Amino acid sequence: MSGERFKSVNKIFQQLEARDVGGARDEIIDLVQRTTNGCTMYFDGWDSLGTAAVLRSIAHELRSMKDPPPELCFGRIICIDCSTWKSKRVMQRRIAEGLKLDHKTMDMFDKEDEEDDFSGVDPASRDEIRDVAAVTARILRMGRSMIIFLNGSDKDVALSRFGVPEYNDNIIIWTFRRRFPAKGLLRYYNPEQIASKLRHTKVIIYGLPLPFYEFTQLTRSELSELVREEAASVLARHPCMQEDDLAMVIDCYLYVVFLHHTGFYKGTRRLWANHGANYWMCDGIIQGDRTREISTALYQEISFECEDASFSNAIKEEMIHPDSSYYLVYGDDGDFSSRIIGKRPARWISITSKKKIAGEKMKSILANASSIILAFESTNRPHGLPNDLMEKCSNLRVLILSYCAFNFVSPLFQHCQTLRFLGLDHCINNNTTELETTEYTSAKWACLHSLWVLDLRYTDWGEIVSQENMDLMGNIMELNIEGFMCHQFTSQLEGRLPNLERLRIVKPLHPAEASKDIDNSFVGKAKLEVLDLSGNNDMKKLPTSLSKASNLQVLVLDGCDGLENVVLANPLLRSFSFDGYGPAHNWTSVVELPPESSRPKWPSNDDKKKDVKTSVVSLEGCRQLENLFLRGLPNLEELDLSGCAIKILDLETMVTDVPRLKRLFLLGCEHLRAIRWGSYADKQLDLGLLCIDTRPGRVPGCARPSIAHSESSGLQVHAITADARFTRSLWLPIHKSKKKKFLNIHITSSNVCGETSSEAEMGKLPCHQQHHVVAAARLYNDVFAEVVPNTGDVLTPIEAFPKPPTSQLDGHLEIGEGSRNVGGEVEFYDSVVGNLSSLMSAYIESLHVHDTSASTAMASTYFNELRWCRVERCPRLDPVFPRGAYPLLLETIWASHLLMARCIWSKGPTNHDYNFARLRHLHLRSCPSLQFALPTLKRSSFNNLETLHVIHCGSLRHVFELDKDYKSRMVQFPELTTIHMHDVPALHQICEVKMYAPALETIRTRGCWNLHRLPALEEGLTRRPAVEMEKDVWDALEWDGVVAGHHPSLYQAPVHSRHYKRQRLLRGTVLRYVRIR
Repeated sequence: MSGERFKSVNKIFQQLEARDVGGARDEIIDLVQRTTNGCTMYFDGWDSLGTAAVLRSIAHELRSMKDPPPELCFGRIICIDCSTWKSKRVMQRRIAEGLKLDHKTMDMFDKEDEEDDFSGVDPASRDEIRDVAAVTARILRMGRSMIIFLNGSDKDVALSRFGVPEYNDNIIIWTFRRRFPAKGLLRYYNPEQIASKLRHTKVIIYGLPLPFYEFTQLTRSELSELVREEAASVLARHPCMQEDDLAMVIDCYLYVVFLHHTGFYKGTRRLWANHGANYWMCDGIIQGDRTREISTALYQEISFECEDASFSNAIKEEMIHPDSSYYLVYGDDGDFSSRIIGKRPARWISITSKKKIAGEKMKSILANASSIILAFESTNRPHGLPNDLMEKCSNLRVLILSYCAFNFVSPLFQHCQTLRFLGLDHCINNNTTELETTEYTSAKWACLHSLWVLDLRYTDWGEIVSQENMDLMGNIMELNIEGFMCHQFTSQLEGRLPNLERLRIVKPLHPAEASKDIDNSFVGKAKLEVLDLSGNNDMKKLPTSLSKASNLQVLVLDGCDGLENVVLANPLLRSFSFDGYGPAHNWTSVVELPPESSRPKWPSNDDKKKDVKTSVVSLEGCRQLENLFLRGLPNLEELDLSGCAIKILDLETMVTDVPRLKRLFLLGCEHLRAIRWGSYADKQLDLGLLCIDTRPGRVPGCARPSIAHSESSGLQVHAITADARFTRSLWLPIHKSKKKKFLNIHITSSNVCGETSSEAEMGKLPCHQQHHVVAAARLYNDVFAEVVPNTGDVLTPIEAFPKPPTSQLDGHLEIGEGSRNVGGEVEFYDSVVGNLSSLMSAYIESLHVHDTSASTAMASTYFNELRWCRVERCPRLDPVFPRGAYPLLLETIWASHLLMARCIWSKGPTNHDYNFARLRHLHLRSCPSLQFALPTLKRSSFNNLETLHVIHCGSLRHVFELDKDYKSRMVQFPELTTIHMHDVPALHQICEVKMYAPALETIRTRGCWNLHRLPALEEGLTRRPAVEMEKDVWDALEWDGVVAGHHPSLYQAPVHSRHYKRQRLLRGTVLRYVRIR
């Protein structure tokens, strides 16, 4: 390697002598062989050209070596192609795929991506995963590796963060991969700047200068070969193209260079560059069934708007070589004909001249061209063109005339029967004859039949889009009209242009007519994909027939200030834009929204902005909608995105400057993972109604909530989601709102809104079936089913169980069947970002948990607002409330059918102050593993408890159990009036220590064979509590005496059950009711 080599700012700069890909490959491999330690190298190519081709060739050469020298022995050669940059996360996935990591490790990507989705993390901002990096580092340390990296971002990347050891004998060779044509680093930065930009790189390698430079440079043939290699590397990246498409890709490259040097003036060039791939198709470069697919793929690789001349000037010199068939023809102040270079007929021609264009020589030059661009500088008087200028252009397919004057009555292109693309920009009629006096003849307009694209910009020529002419345009696929007709032109489309795919009628200068009907404009437009009506201020409503455009994918209404309501339900609509700041300056040729760079930065007129009348935007039913842009709509009150495919709704980038938004509907949005509120929650939030349902499909049983009159000044949140992580998106609007909150949140995948109780489910059965279902769970089920006839008798008081609380309070939360990730969301409290735990702590007043397989469903935090809690049919839940939960206002606990729960409220550290002072009702049923219900730490822990009802809890020893540091020997229950205990055979005492219940009115027990004590009472009460229990249990009770308020005489005489224990004989009085068979 004999090229120039120097050192600067701790970087080594090495120039290659090679003039082609193979030579550069060999020189770099030689450099690698002479590198004793690990090293990171950057390759800048020939002013950025050929970088991917050289790096791919290096990988292929090293892999194909049968007996490489030790310096070139690599255990792994990994190629990371991130030419289309997405994020560091995607790059790490490419590394993992190259290493063929195990499924468990690869699953981490999906898991982390899903987690980031619910956190609203922008996909482009997602970082690498540490655990994956650790696995990668462990594998790469096992041997020597070479990493080849195509970096599609604009920043240096530290591969060590991805687990790639940079100095462990590993060789890393990378390059920036940008859209063609691009610029190289060494062309635009000095060594100090490069050192700063490439902080993690030791060696910078670059090739010889391009022909644009005056010193040592490549020849034209060498440059041509590099272009060929560049095209081949693009071809390899896209499966839609085959090897024999190489010439096509090269032509696409060269056509872009042609456009860069067309003579378009700077602003005009940008305007016409938006057609992009249309030129390739219309000129015939790309043909066949894969035209759209190939055009889209190449559009990602090639830039039509590049202003850099470093490479394209060099290519231009190649194109005007005498042996080349690609020509650029310029017209300057000098003699026009002297600027024509080349021997063979021109294929693509561009002319810019301040002099008159005429003459037979010019007509012969244009005769065989497939693309002609006549673009002149903007002046008060456009350049005149002779009528016969193009009469010999039999092969013309693309024609653009900018600032030209010609005869509209007999247009100069009327003989061009192969014309596919016609663009007219600021053109005028130079014929003195009035158009309307000329008789129409279809033969004169026969050239319109072959048109695929017609683009009219500020060219007031109504005849070319007359109804008669549009009848001739049977093949047209794209029609653009700017600065001319208004939206009412669409009324002429009914029954015409059946193949139309893209329609843009923007920035009209003609006012709308008040009486014109456009409702049927889109009947028969089944192929229409893009509709842009930007700047139509006079449009009051959208045509009703727009729903007939069943294939519509993009709709742009930027600057349509007069629209009152926008209601759409097009099922294939993918992108929608409504920008109150005004129309975009430009648009793109692909099926996408206008790029951000072309949108106005602020409203053109603040007073006009206030006139944007739209109050409702409804896109309900647009099931494919994923790209949305709404901005500057000061009167927007309702936004309905129900059924849309939006994954992350970003209120900073997708919906902005909508200060009066009151109602947001997101029902049936099964793809929705997060809402990013951003600064909207701090500055503009005036939301009154938020309705969300992320379950698949709309549920017919759930009517759309509406704002109740009494709650019109508050914030209502109605949300149904199967994944608890979505509640992260609910925290900010609820927490930041200063209004009264009304919350109805359901975490479930069930198609039922809310859940019926077990009693209600049983109520659907016939009476005799209900009876046997209940009997099967009873202690006496071996006799009860026989002694009670099948007449639907009601349950006895001891067997009845209180109905669950059903009245939803202002902050209601349901966790039900099919709920996911509940445990992870309640494990940690996050008051900043917010999660389910935060909502439970701050806003939930009523809580219903049922039919969930989660082992944890409650947060370990203060429950500041919780009034009642209902928990049922949760087989794995244990405990119900975990350690660290604080019941501040809780009044009712209703728990049923909890198979594994060993307690309702877990004990905690000694500094935890358990206070159930507000608890009034405790109801427990069918909790076979329950050992105790609630802990107690104070004498006054249960000052308001009124009712205690426990049935079918076979392992329960104490309802109330002492915390380990509790020292008192008695707990007070001053308001307790009712105790019902049924089928609790292990119960020793209701409270682990003595309990004092002076207000007790009723105590009923059955099947509590080990019960030893009843509560102590106040001596001298005039009304004694009623007692019902088995005689042998009563007889075995322990008493402390009258003085202690604990004596049988303080109770009414007990009513004994007719049964003994199950293992004993039945009492004789019952046997006569048994039928003996």
